[in-house]
Amino acid sequence: MIIDVANIEVELRSFITKEQHAKLLDFFRKNAKLVKEDFQETYYFDAEEDLRIQRSKFFSKIWMKKGMIHDEAREEIEIKFDREDFENLERLFLTLGYNVQIKWFRQRMQFDWNGIKACLDDTKGYGLIIELEKICSDSEKEAALGLLRMKFGELGIEITPREVFEEKFKNYKENWRTLTA
Repeated sequence: MIIDVANIEVELRSFITKEQHAKLLDFFRKNAKLVKEDFQETYYFDAEEDLRIQRSKFFSKIWMKKGMIHDEAREEIEIKFDREDFENLERLFLTLGYNVQIKWFRQRMQFDWNGIKACLDDTKGYGLIIELEKICSDSEKEAALGLLRMKFGELGIEITPREVFEEKFKNYKENWRTLTA
Protein backbone atom coordinates (compact mmCIF):
# COMPACT_ATOMS: atom_id res chain seq x y z
CA MET A 1 0.00 0.00 0.00
CA ILE A 2 1.34 3.45 -0.96
CA ILE A 3 0.43 6.36 1.26
CA ASP A 4 0.31 9.72 -0.52
CA VAL A 5 1.35 12.14 2.25
CA ALA A 6 0.88 15.91 1.99
CA ASN A 7 4.53 16.90 2.53
CA ILE A 8 5.37 18.46 -0.83
CA GLU A 9 5.81 22.22 -0.82
CA VAL A 10 4.74 23.64 -4.18
CA GLU A 11 5.71 27.27 -4.55
CA LEU A 12 6.11 29.89 -7.22
CA ARG A 13 7.72 33.25 -6.64
CA SER A 14 8.54 36.49 -8.33
CA PHE A 15 10.64 39.55 -7.68
CA ILE A 16 8.39 42.59 -7.47
CA THR A 17 8.80 46.36 -7.44
CA LYS A 18 7.94 48.61 -4.49
CA GLU A 19 4.81 49.68 -6.34
CA GLN A 20 3.73 46.08 -6.94
CA HIS A 21 4.46 45.26 -3.30
CA ALA A 22 2.22 48.11 -2.11
CA LYS A 23 -0.61 47.09 -4.48
CA LEU A 24 -0.36 43.43 -3.51
CA LEU A 25 -0.32 44.30 0.19
CA ASP A 26 -3.49 46.33 -0.31
CA PHE A 27 -5.08 43.52 -2.36
CA PHE A 28 -4.32 40.82 0.21
CA ARG A 29 -5.46 42.97 3.12
CA LYS A 30 -8.84 43.30 1.37
CA ASN A 31 -9.15 39.80 -0.14
CA ALA A 32 -7.28 37.42 2.17
CA LYS A 33 -6.80 36.69 5.85
CA LEU A 34 -3.62 38.00 7.48
CA VAL A 35 -2.01 34.99 9.15
CA LYS A 36 1.02 36.76 10.57
CA GLU A 37 3.50 39.55 10.21
CA ASP A 38 6.93 38.20 10.99
CA PHE A 39 10.63 38.92 11.03
CA GLN A 40 12.70 35.86 10.16
CA GLU A 41 16.41 35.23 10.57
CA THR A 42 17.50 32.15 8.62
CA TYR A 43 20.89 30.43 8.48
CA TYR A 44 21.66 28.13 5.54
CA PHE A 45 24.26 25.43 6.23
CA ASP A 46 26.77 23.85 3.85
CA ALA A 47 25.04 20.45 3.83
CA GLU A 48 24.29 18.15 0.90
CA GLU A 49 20.59 18.91 1.33
CA ASP A 50 19.06 22.37 1.76
CA LEU A 51 19.43 22.50 5.57
CA ARG A 52 18.46 25.61 7.52
CA ILE A 53 17.61 26.94 10.93
CA GLN A 54 15.30 29.88 11.47
CA ARG A 55 14.22 32.17 14.26
CA SER A 56 10.95 34.05 13.85
CA LYS A 57 8.94 36.19 16.25
CA PHE A 58 7.11 33.03 17.29
CA PHE A 59 9.49 30.03 17.31
CA SER A 60 12.74 28.55 16.03
CA LYS A 61 12.94 25.64 13.65
CA ILE A 62 15.19 23.27 11.78
CA TRP A 63 14.08 22.61 8.28
CA MET A 64 15.32 20.72 5.31
CA LYS A 65 14.09 20.82 1.76
CA LYS A 66 14.99 17.98 -0.58
CA GLY A 67 15.91 18.74 -4.16
CA MET A 68 17.47 21.93 -5.47
CA ILE A 69 16.87 25.46 -4.26
CA HIS A 70 14.29 27.22 -6.46
CA ASP A 71 12.65 23.93 -7.50
CA GLU A 72 8.90 24.44 -7.89
CA ALA A 73 8.06 21.38 -5.76
CA ARG A 74 10.15 19.81 -2.99
CA GLU A 75 9.66 17.57 0.00
CA GLU A 76 9.98 19.58 3.18
CA ILE A 77 10.76 18.39 6.70
CA GLU A 78 10.34 20.88 9.54
CA ILE A 79 10.84 20.60 13.32
CA LYS A 80 9.79 23.51 15.54
CA PHE A 81 11.43 24.58 18.81
CA ASP A 82 11.04 27.38 21.31
CA ARG A 83 12.25 30.70 19.94
CA GLU A 84 14.98 30.81 22.59
CA ASP A 85 16.54 27.57 21.26
CA PHE A 86 17.95 29.22 18.12
CA GLU A 87 21.52 29.66 19.44
CA ASN A 88 21.55 26.03 20.63
CA LEU A 89 20.41 24.87 17.19
CA GLU A 90 23.21 26.85 15.59
CA ARG A 91 25.74 25.46 18.10
CA LEU A 92 24.51 21.90 17.40
CA PHE A 93 25.09 22.18 13.64
CA LEU A 94 28.43 23.95 14.05
CA THR A 95 29.55 21.19 16.45
CA LEU A 96 28.49 18.57 13.89
CA GLY A 97 30.86 20.22 11.39
CA TYR A 98 28.43 22.26 9.31
CA ASN A 99 29.24 25.87 8.51
CA VAL A 100 26.85 28.76 8.02
CA GLN A 101 26.86 29.56 4.30
CA ILE A 102 24.33 32.38 4.31
CA LYS A 103 22.39 34.48 6.77
CA TRP A 104 19.02 35.74 5.57
CA PHE A 105 16.95 38.51 7.20
CA ARG A 106 13.43 39.10 6.01
CA GLN A 107 10.24 40.85 6.93
CA ARG A 108 7.29 38.67 5.89
CA MET A 109 3.58 39.30 5.60
CA GLN A 110 1.76 35.97 5.33
CA PHE A 111 -1.83 35.67 4.16
CA ASP A 112 -4.28 32.83 3.59
CA TRP A 113 -5.76 33.54 0.17
CA ASN A 114 -8.52 30.97 -0.26
CA GLY A 115 -6.30 28.11 0.89
CA ILE A 116 -3.13 29.42 -0.75
CA LYS A 117 -0.27 30.67 1.41
CA ALA A 118 0.59 34.09 -0.02
CA CYS A 119 3.71 35.80 1.31
CA LEU A 120 5.10 39.25 0.65
CA ASP A 121 8.76 39.34 1.60
CA ASP A 122 11.27 42.12 2.01
CA THR A 123 14.64 40.41 2.36
CA LYS A 124 17.56 42.64 3.35
CA GLY A 125 20.10 42.83 0.53
CA TYR A 126 18.02 40.56 -1.71
CA GLY A 127 14.77 42.27 -2.63
CA LEU A 128 10.99 42.24 -2.60
CA ILE A 129 9.29 38.95 -3.46
CA ILE A 130 5.80 37.51 -3.71
CA GLU A 131 5.53 33.80 -3.04
CA LEU A 132 2.44 31.63 -3.47
CA GLU A 133 2.55 28.17 -1.87
CA LYS A 134 0.45 25.03 -1.40
CA ILE A 135 1.35 21.94 0.60
CA CYS A 136 0.09 18.81 -1.10
CA SER A 137 0.84 15.16 -1.78
CA ASP A 138 3.15 14.08 -4.57
CA SER A 139 0.18 13.06 -6.74
CA GLU A 140 -1.34 16.56 -6.40
CA LYS A 141 1.72 18.66 -7.22
CA GLU A 142 1.00 19.24 -10.94
CA ALA A 143 -2.53 20.42 -10.17
CA ALA A 144 -1.17 22.68 -7.41
CA LEU A 145 1.41 24.18 -9.81
CA GLY A 146 -1.34 24.87 -12.34
CA LEU A 147 -3.46 26.57 -9.69
CA LEU A 148 -0.55 28.77 -8.53
CA ARG A 149 0.29 29.78 -12.11
CA MET A 150 -3.36 30.75 -12.63
CA LYS A 151 -3.33 32.80 -9.40
CA PHE A 152 -0.20 34.69 -10.52
CA GLY A 153 -2.10 35.50 -13.72
CA GLU A 154 -5.05 36.79 -11.70
CA LEU A 155 -2.66 39.05 -9.79
CA GLY A 156 -1.09 40.32 -13.01
CA ILE A 157 2.38 39.26 -11.86
CA GLU A 158 4.83 37.47 -14.16
CA ILE A 159 6.63 34.58 -12.52
CA THR A 160 10.35 35.36 -12.40
CA PRO A 161 12.32 32.71 -14.34
CA ARG A 162 14.35 30.29 -12.24
CA GLU A 163 17.58 31.46 -13.92
CA VAL A 164 17.04 34.98 -12.56
CA PHE A 165 16.58 33.60 -9.04
CA GLU A 166 19.67 31.40 -9.45
CA GLU A 167 21.82 34.37 -10.49
CA LYS A 168 20.47 36.65 -7.76
CA PHE A 169 20.92 33.92 -5.12
CA LYS A 170 24.50 33.25 -6.30
CA ASN A 171 25.29 36.96 -5.97
CA TYR A 172 23.68 37.09 -2.50
CA LYS A 173 25.57 33.97 -1.39
CA GLU A 174 28.88 35.56 -2.41
CA ASN A 175 28.09 39.01 -0.96
CA TRP A 176 25.56 38.61 1.87
CA ARG A 177 27.92 39.95 4.52
CA THR A 178 28.22 43.33 2.78
CA LEU A 179 24.63 43.33 1.49
CA THR A 180 23.27 42.95 5.03
CA ALA A 181 25.76 45.16 6.88
